[in-house]
Amino acid sequence: MLGYADARVPESAPGRPRLCDTPIDELAEAIVAHIRAVRPQILITHDAYGQLTGHPDHVRTHQAALLAFHAAGLEHRYPDAGPPWRPQALYAATHPHSRAGTLSALMKRVGKTTLSVPDEQVTTAVDVGSHLDQKWRAILAHRSQVTRERPLPGILSRLAPVDREPLIRTEYFTRLSPDHMPGMRPNLAI
Repeated sequence: MLGYADARVPESAPGRPRLCDTPIDELAEAIVAHIRAVRPQILITHDAYGQLTGHPDHVRTHQAALLAFHAAGLEHRYPDAGPPWRPQALYAATHPHSRAGTLSALMKRVGKTTLSVPDEQVTTAVDVGSHLDQKWRAILAHRSQVTRERPLPGILSRLAPVDREPLIRTEYFTRLSPDHMPGMRPNLAI
């Protein structure tokens, strides 16, 4: 959260603005500083819809990460954030329509809509089965969300492990850059 408050839990960072209300350029500069310090090969962010739940912080993170991905390699953008570095690829974590059925039904019970994407927009699926315990511990670390009824971590925490595992076993992504969107070709005309 880079020290910002959660949109739905403002007391998570007393006296700080909510991440979703923070100017995009301020967030992008903070992300650029991390990119330049860590020098990752791949940058992963949420999809444009806020990944399943439409959380406003996820939407804002997507926007800032797109800007940061492109700006991190430009020496004249955020010169105080370190030497330029651009990751080789940018992916958005997402969820395909065909795999959203059970989650959609669970979320509908608490009055929420599931935001998924057409299957053809998903470029990568990763089986994280060998890391399920670690992933589940990470989900449980969102204590303010696990204890509440409506957030997705809370919904998942009320499921038996045998029902939860198929829902969290695979991670889905859409490659956003360099220009590998399904069915799209870069326009090289000047």
